[in-house]
Amino acid sequence: MAVRRIVPNISGDDPARAQAFYADLFDLELAMDHGWIVTFAGDATTTPQISVAQHAGSGAPFADISIEVDNLEDVLARAKAQGCTIEYGPADEPWGVRRFFLRDPFGRMINVLQHV
Repeated sequence: MAVRRIVPNISGDDPARAQAFYADLFDLELAMDHGWIVTFAGDATTTPQISVAQHAGSGAPFADISIEVDNLEDVLARAKAQGCTIEYGPADEPWGVRRFFLRDPFGRMINVLQHV
């Protein structure tokens, strides 16, 4: 048996609002749209993961989802251009990541990170 994907399902009253945040901010492709549910996907090089944590580290708020990117400064600039409020960071953490936190349109805290 092999796990092929792990998909977080986020409750949202208007799935179309996810386009600007997940597709435009993170360059994810719209993979499925049934009107009541939309799915955005990256390339097939990702590995399924799930994390369980007691806290977020460094006094940061707890994040519902972590998204690793290859250019954190670019995503940070896009987020600011979209008017997103940065809830934490950007910060260089002692475990080797640079990260910032923001909320998606549905109130979920997102940890955007890049390994340094």
